[in-house]
Amino acid sequence: MSDGVLANKQTLKSNQKLSDRKLYKLIIASSIGNALEWFDLIAYAFFAGTISKLFFPTDDTTLSLMLALFTFAMSYLIRPVGAIIIGSYADKSGRKSAMLLTIWLMMAGTFLIAVMPTYASIGIWAPIGILLARLLQGFSAGGEFGSTTAMLVEQYPERKGFLSSFMFASQGISGLLGAGFGLVLTALLSTEQLESWGWRIPFIFGLLIGPVGLYIRRHIEETGEFAHKEEEPKVPVAALFKSHKRSIIYTIGAMMLSTSVTYSIIFMPTYASKFLGMSSSIGYGGTLISYAVLTVLTPFIGTLSDNIGRTRVMIVASGLFFLTVYPAFTLLSTHPTLIMLASVLFWLSILKAMYFGGLPALMSELFPTHVRATGMSLSYNIATTVFGSFTPALLVWSISATGDLLAPSYYLLLTCCVSLATMVAIRKHFNIR
Repeated sequence: MSDGVLANKQTLKSNQKLSDRKLYKLIIASSIGNALEWFDLIAYAFFAGTISKLFFPTDDTTLSLMLALFTFAMSYLIRPVGAIIIGSYADKSGRKSAMLLTIWLMMAGTFLIAVMPTYASIGIWAPIGILLARLLQGFSAGGEFGSTTAMLVEQYPERKGFLSSFMFASQGISGLLGAGFGLVLTALLSTEQLESWGWRIPFIFGLLIGPVGLYIRRHIEETGEFAHKEEEPKVPVAALFKSHKRSIIYTIGAMMLSTSVTYSIIFMPTYASKFLGMSSSIGYGGTLISYAVLTVLTPFIGTLSDNIGRTRVMIVASGLFFLTVYPAFTLLSTHPTLIMLASVLFWLSILKAMYFGGLPALMSELFPTHVRATGMSLSYNIATTVFGSFTPALLVWSISATGDLLAPSYYLLLTCCVSLATMVAIRKHFNIR
């Protein structure tokens, strides 16, 4: 073999290593901010019972929990504002700039929650401070998904399903960490210790993740479709509403099932302890299994969507979901054991991974490059605000008002039907297989 051929092979291998290194850095840079966002969100939801006692104390524990969950939901109302402002910034100034901004804002909100004095110390300023921190996080999260997903799909368009699936796989990692903290802290600490200082530990940990993500994001490149886009509207949101209203509607419809399942899983520790009479540690243990499935399975589904089609996989998943969600909750409500909780969450997580593994790539295909970050950010956050943020509070209210432990399954069936119809419409109008 000639020296020239050997040199060419070595050059190809070297270029491949550089390409792989760049790919891994991009995945980590994009995922870590999303993971931080979801870790803080999950930590707040998991410790909602403790937070309700410390920051929203009343004589009625259900009312206190509702106030804590309402604050959780209120932070989502600002998400569409963050989506428009940060999404437009990403479409005009670059994905990287927006990604750096969102992680700074998320770190600031996390810091406020971690150090906030309780109601017993500063009175009404305590719940106001928690609300302001959650609003800051909500504004940041409003632009996170669209900016980072756009960065991923535009760098490697031929693998967009696989790459963008890490936006949701990273949620699984966040869930594992959040449920792990919940399980360990509730098992090792007394109620007094948990309420005194233990609940702050997850938020302090989340605060430590931020600088790592910030460092990595500073060292990624702004290349791909965005760097070579031909059209650059002066006001991306105006161009979005002028020409892509149908894409917004379809994206929201596609998000409904994924969002409602995500927040129902987050609600499960509260559901298990408050309504099924199980210990909090059992609830956290069950959700650990769920998030492990989502972390591992989602990238494989993303790859599958690249090969056989996104809507095809998602239609199968939503159909199976429709057929099994009611029986699953029936079994859980009549046999509230750790094994049954783990089994139900395991099955729901498989279906969720099947549905949302290709969802980010599908969303990116509904919007052109020059409005992609704005379009995805706005659609994503409208869906999470309307069909996700109020889900825990809605489920608490519906079960308390009706006494029906199957109420969560009715809500999930409704969102499933809408998303299934949306998938059929997307195949028809956008010809996306």
